[in-house]
Amino acid sequence: MDIHRTLRILVVTDHADPSDALLEAITHRAETGEVQFRVVVPNPARAELHLLHPERHDKAQEAELVLRQALPLLERAAGGPVIGTVSVRNDPMDAIEETMFSEPIDEIMIAVAPHGLSTWLHQDLEHRLHHFGLPVTTVTAGSAAR
Repeated sequence: MDIHRTLRILVVTDHADPSDALLEAITHRAETGEVQFRVVVPNPARAELHLLHPERHDKAQEAELVLRQALPLLERAAGGPVIGTVSVRNDPMDAIEETMFSEPIDEIMIAVAPHGLSTWLHQDLEHRLHHFGLPVTTVTAGSAAR
């Protein structure tokens, strides 16, 4: 067993154009060891739209273009190649679960705007992710918290 294998980090952000705080968090994490980043942007279309609604496709396509333009920034921050996609799912938790069921993930980094009531009820994304038993880093406008 190779104890020095590359760790796969799933980065979920609600903005295809990464914030400075997210880029800094990726840079910081990349400096701590051998890592590979997978960036997933939940579909920005309205949640109530059916999966086949044209707006879902249009919004995903727009976000995909922005993400492709941002890949050089993400790769510079990561110090290597970054895989980036826009999910068909618009709920971050659904996008995370879908990704985790299709590929191995060792850590999760989230840069998603919190919803006030859900945080108060401890139903926010960070708390919901703990059942996976993986390290979770939350990136906020100011800094990253683990």
